[in-house]
Amino acid sequence: MKKIIIVGVGAQGSTIAKRLDDHPAVAEIICADYDIEAAEKLSGSLNRSRAVQLDAGEVNNVIQAARGCDLVVNGLPLEYNLIIMEAALALNASYVDLAGPMEKIGFVESYRLIFSEWHEKFKAKGLTALVGCGSSPGLANLIARESVDKLDSCDHIGIYVYEGVWARRFTPFWWSPEVAFGDMAFKTFRFENSNIIVDEPFSRPVMMKFRGIDRQIYLVDHEHDEPVTMGLLADKVLKGVKNVEFKYGGPQVELSESLYKMGLLSKEPMTVNGTEIAPLDLVLQLCPPAPKFPDEIKAIIDEGLLLEEGAFLVRVEGDKGDQSVRIDCYVNAPGLVEAFEKSELSHEAYLTGQSAAVFVKMLVDDAFTESGLFVPEQLPADARQYCFQELAELDITVDEIVEKRIA
Repeated sequence: MKKIIIVGVGAQGSTIAKRLDDHPAVAEIICADYDIEAAEKLSGSLNRSRAVQLDAGEVNNVIQAARGCDLVVNGLPLEYNLIIMEAALALNASYVDLAGPMEKIGFVESYRLIFSEWHEKFKAKGLTALVGCGSSPGLANLIARESVDKLDSCDHIGIYVYEGVWARRFTPFWWSPEVAFGDMAFKTFRFENSNIIVDEPFSRPVMMKFRGIDRQIYLVDHEHDEPVTMGLLADKVLKGVKNVEFKYGGPQVELSESLYKMGLLSKEPMTVNGTEIAPLDLVLQLCPPAPKFPDEIKAIIDEGLLLEEGAFLVRVEGDKGDQSVRIDCYVNAPGLVEAFEKSELSHEAYLTGQSAAVFVKMLVDDAFTESGLFVPEQLPADARQYCFQELAELDITVDEIVEKRIA
């Protein structure tokens, strides 16, 4: 029996808690959040749970709240990662989070740090840490590794995400606008010709065709983990892949790009009519918050959707024998209306939260027990199959399309 603490009980944290609540190997789930009302509300809906108020800015606070836990699940923003990882080590507990890098340290630098120093720390204690375990990063990495393993060599991995939900009510983001605008305005990364390249936000725009959508979609490079982790691990687990990119598209991207080019995502104060203000502060003040509670999501759905479509494609290209091979894997997952009917979650929270819950459940079930720190593309075939099977039970499946050409 395992005791689990979930630090941060927003959409993703609460989804993980609900998914594990009836698991026979879970003795207790501690719901920990600075917002004690949110923690108590979630805990009250579970069978074997209690709520604690937690300021996770201090490692000793986390240690105290998680005393006796076997597994620490981190659902907080990136700046808390090292604090909660340190607490897990002090508690002799394993660890899972949904995104790895710490931007203040540096995207590439932080992954180098956790792949070396933190991997050895968890390994020395016989503990398992899984980093970047949501939908993307997370599920996307599993798919990429699965496809690469079918090739003799790999040249290119592309992850392409398009979210095309247009509601009658102005809803620019289905997650935190502050996080969203920060990510949009952050420098981008790609692995190009075996080098990690840093570029400007919204760089390298393309028009791209997806299965099931009868027009081309506008996509741009976007700050994301996968080009960094896959680049650093290219020779170890991805058969020498030389190029990795992540591109993102949808109304939220187009809105953010326009604001960025106007200077409205800048954090630098400027003087307007004698008043000093940071443009981003004004944008955040005017931007409607993301729908958080079921009644808010339902109200948006009830008012009507103008369009609900999307695509999540992982494309791998390389060689198998004397053939050039392209493997396209499309993720199928509930859209907004279906996700809400299933779980009272948005489409974004459902896919990310349920994917994260499967990674956590994998550790609870001892389906992966290797000591050290890992990202999903490092998982072996049996652990990957465990995840795919569990996700299929949640109506998250993957369609594979293979194209071959004699080289």
